[in-house]
Amino acid sequence: MQWFNQPKIWSFEENRLSLFVTPKTDFWRITHYGFIVDDGPFYYETLGGEFEVKVKITGDYKSRYDQMGLMIRIDEKNWIKTGIEFVNEKLLISAVVTHDKSDWSVIEISTNPKSLWLKAIRKLDSVEIFYSYDDITYTMMRLAYFPENKPVMVGMTAASPDGNGFTALFEEFEIKPIPDTRRTKWLESNK
Repeated sequence: MQWFNQPKIWSFEENRLSLFVTPKTDFWRITHYGFIVDDGPFYYETLGGEFEVKVKITGDYKSRYDQMGLMIRIDEKNWIKTGIEFVNEKLLISAVVTHDKSDWSVIEISTNPKSLWLKAIRKLDSVEIFYSYDDITYTMMRLAYFPENKPVMVGMTAASPDGNGFTALFEEFEIKPIPDTRRTKWLESNK
């Protein structure tokens, strides 16, 4: 794995990434605010094909828009980030999908869980985004278009757009390839 915008303070041991999120950082393109920022820390690997990625996140959120979660990225104009975002003293499950311009969708959480699990599944030309409070029952929050047949950077990200940073902990990060069911079905139908 490698860094895009490496933070000053971080460690990775036994599949646990701990970092102090760089202050005044974010990922966003144009919509509503008119600016482009692409400077949040992102620890990733590059892969192609279909996959499922999952992680447990725990954050010591302090300031408005403090955030952490998963990112799937082709380049600065095509990416998805999803996770927790701290807004008006509340935790929101958040997804930002960007194809030249960013959009933002949120689900307000009625409780403040210590940790949250996130899962994203890339299939064909889409990404499905799920969250869970217990790593057993997952709820889908979004299905988004994402270009197929392109390698992507996939990993863990965080940002602190308005704040002075916060401590973020990522655990149980894993990526599992999904077998190409289209090819299998084609082979079976052409026997």
